[in-house]
Amino acid sequence: MSAIAHEGVDRELVEAAEEVARRYSRGDNHSVAAAGRNADGRIITAVNVYHFTGGPCAELVLIGAAAGQGAYDLTTVVAVGDGGRGVIPPCGRCRQVLLDYFPKVGVIIEQDSELRTLPVLDLLPGAYVWADHQDD
Repeated sequence: MSAIAHEGVDRELVEAAEEVARRYSRGDNHSVAAAGRNADGRIITAVNVYHFTGGPCAELVLIGAAAGQGAYDLTTVVAVGDGGRGVIPPCGRCRQVLLDYFPKVGVIIEQDSELRTLPVLDLLPGAYVWADHQDD
């Protein structure tokens, strides 16, 4: 992983996700919150939807919530766990979906006890980039 931060850490975004986790976590059903900053400055938030059949993670709900609000250019995302667990990294599926939808998005993670923003591609080295075949 690149040790260089991707445009610093958006602390306001982390705080927004932490607030959603505090307010809306409901046991196992909603235990992770995510927040994303759109290119126009808006912050979109979401929570996971746990279900034994494989409900979506907070990052995937975030992508849908953003689209539902006309926010199609997420520049930075973060996920936090409920119960004060802090920033958590996206799972493999979420990393791939974030890469596919937003190949230049920065992802805030905790690394060496510090928050860092890394390009999503750094979280999936050598990944297939679905967006490469898309027209701009």
